[in-house]
Amino acid sequence: MPHVVILYTGNLDARADMGGLCRKLADAMLAVRAEDGSQVFPTGGTRVYAYPAPPLRPWPTGGAAGKAAGGDGDYGFVYVNLRMGRGRSDAVRQAAGDALLACAREHLAPVFAAGHLGLTVQVDESPGQVYDGKHSTLHPLFSR
Repeated sequence: MPHVVILYTGNLDARADMGGLCRKLADAMLAVRAEDGSQVFPTGGTRVYAYPAPPLRPWPTGGAAGKAAGGDGDYGFVYVNLRMGRGRSDAVRQAAGDALLACAREHLAPVFAAGHLGLTVQVDESPGQVYDGKHSTLHPLFSR
């Protein structure tokens, strides 16, 4: 499992390489280590998906107030959600979140510098999975 799902305002497609962000976030996840030094997230099970969403108009938190404060009304948001199975320590969950946030901040730095952007990274654990069926030819490929 671990899956990262990115929801972002579609107006960022022209300003940010979202495919590149996906690759960097996957690499950041694969670099996270447990207390014993082992890789936390399996190479064959790590997934990153990004979905653009049309920007909401008018912005409920920006609008006229945002323009009066110097904004141009062209705001962007990126929501990064890491969902993983339970059983990892608090330190590992914190390290994973910190790694994703640092990676996204670095990748999106030019967008932050050029305008107004909101970034949220959230880590969720799946404590009560009712069903978790899998079938994959990826795990054997990466386990060699």
